[in-house]
Amino acid sequence: MNKRRPLPWPGIALATVSSIVLLIWGTGLDLVIANFLLWIGSLWISRPEPVIAQPSQDRMVFRRDSMRSLIEHSGLPLIMLDRNRIIVANSAARETLGRHIVGQDARVALRHPDAIALLDEAGGGSATIKGLTGPRSIWHMSRYPVDERYWIIELINRTAEADISRAHTDFVANASHELRTPLSSIIGYVETLVDMADQVDAETAARFHGTVLKEANRLQTLVDDLMSLSRIEAEKHDLPATEIELNGLAAQAARDAGMPDDRARIAVEQCETPLVIRGDRQQLEQLVRNLVDNGLKYGDPEGTVSVTLSRDESGGVVLKVQDQGEGISPEHLPHLTRRFYRTDPGRSQAAGGTGLGLAIVKHIVERHKGRLDIASTPGKGTCITVRFPGLQNDTATLS
Repeated sequence: MNKRRPLPWPGIALATVSSIVLLIWGTGLDLVIANFLLWIGSLWISRPEPVIAQPSQDRMVFRRDSMRSLIEHSGLPLIMLDRNRIIVANSAARETLGRHIVGQDARVALRHPDAIALLDEAGGGSATIKGLTGPRSIWHMSRYPVDERYWIIELINRTAEADISRAHTDFVANASHELRTPLSSIIGYVETLVDMADQVDAETAARFHGTVLKEANRLQTLVDDLMSLSRIEAEKHDLPATEIELNGLAAQAARDAGMPDDRARIAVEQCETPLVIRGDRQQLEQLVRNLVDNGLKYGDPEGTVSVTLSRDESGGVVLKVQDQGEGISPEHLPHLTRRFYRTDPGRSQAAGGTGLGLAIVKHIVERHKGRLDIASTPGKGTCITVRFPGLQNDTATLS
């Protein structure tokens, strides 16, 4: 709609006053009228053009650019829609869905039935979208109106939370099973001793008592390992600050592993120079004991378990534990650090293993910013290598 230009009222008032002054001075009426009309005509011609509102296209560009700068660095994927067309996608959204989505129809960009159903909802809302960016991905998608034309889509990644919940459920189920087995054995033998006390001879009773004690010790070891794993996981983000010399610690921890009769099978080769790392003494001792204990349990009963300490070419500290056992098949290697994973459950339980030893080792290594490698050749044995970042000054004060 055309707008009328405003009248120059101040100029008209000034022309009127000047005409009155000319009349007072005695100027002729015809000349005064001519002067007044000439002045008014010039003001009319020079009136300013009316201010025209900014076109709607300019407003849209301004809104789009403002929204882009506002959401660009948000950690959550955010998308702005002009009806169903994507006009803005922040960096997180472009990384998640691809740079090509800007300018696309959102239904084409998201390509998921549940997401498309949410886009078709008149008043917006939210939904859980499974499989949006991958087969196991889980996203919480929300759609908010800005006005009758523009919409904001927010995506929150719930995949990690679901994985943690699933892992927690699996862990509780596995732990319950592992605890139930020795408990059932203990209860069964004790019930027999109580119910048939007069009928059980001394030799059988002694054997039952030995089994109960063995299962109780196994139960205690399992509980201790569970508590240890829980503490290590709770501290895994706290980098140790104490400077520790690893040669002496590893030698002492290796000698403490296994039974007293096993010490002759343990060979420790220390580095000629001090090996100083930042670490938690108790956890590092547990790491060495677990590795040596595994070598003693599952290696050759007559063979040697070798513990070697050295420094690599980059200045890091290397700990190797090698046994001379049967070795491990390649398909088992990726799973060895999982909780309760056993390559041979019967043999592991007979040896008193809890299935948590390498899981504890893995978490200790992660807390110390190290790296764990497991190599095994069937028929020749297994070598577990742990690499720790070393300190530049190995003569630092040790704790």
